[in-house]
Amino acid sequence: MIVEPHTFAVFSLAALAILAVPGPAVIYIVTRSIDQGRGAGLASVAGIHVGTLFHLTLATLGLSAILVSSATAFTVVKVVGALYLIVIGIRTLLGRADEADTDPQRPLRRRRRDFAEGVVVNVFNPKTALFFLAFLPQFIDPSHGQAALQILVLGFTFIFLGLITDSAWALAAGSARETLRDSRRWVGVQRYVSGSIFVILGVATALTGSHGPSR
Repeated sequence: MIVEPHTFAVFSLAALAILAVPGPAVIYIVTRSIDQGRGAGLASVAGIHVGTLFHLTLATLGLSAILVSSATAFTVVKVVGALYLIVIGIRTLLGRADEADTDPQRPLRRRRRDFAEGVVVNVFNPKTALFFLAFLPQFIDPSHGQAALQILVLGFTFIFLGLITDSAWALAAGSARETLRDSRRWVGVQRYVSGSIFVILGVATALTGSHGPSR
């Protein structure tokens, strides 16, 4: 077998433990779900994990080692990701939403953008790169050979588990939105809450160190 059953089981349990702890990706998904509904949350989930595919591809090719070993490369990714989240937050706080956000007749464009933003958020999430370079390699057995295939198997397992857990967060937060939508107080502060969360996420991303694979 490409990956020993015991190794696969231990990795899956460890991955679930990491996924169960809300990190920037989960907070982003929850915020989108509460702000725009379950559809937006699930579109963000799909985007997040397409972004994860980017990191998996780099890890498989061995290129993402550069990101972790080079302080400059790590900083560039970190700053770009942080600025992107902060810009989203500021636009939300200022109420500068695109027409697709408010026009109910154009849901497809809105979902496409939610998906695209999810991709960008995770592509520039240095913690995802750290996961694939600091955590996943611990489960690769060089004596089995086919290291790239082992990385792919474990990487796709992580993505599959992440799709399940993140979708659960999106559905739960989307359901909470149905209740919050009837609250006048929530309607009044929703933009400020969502915008502030994105800005905080951006600042947290900027402060990310290279010492651990937290998601």
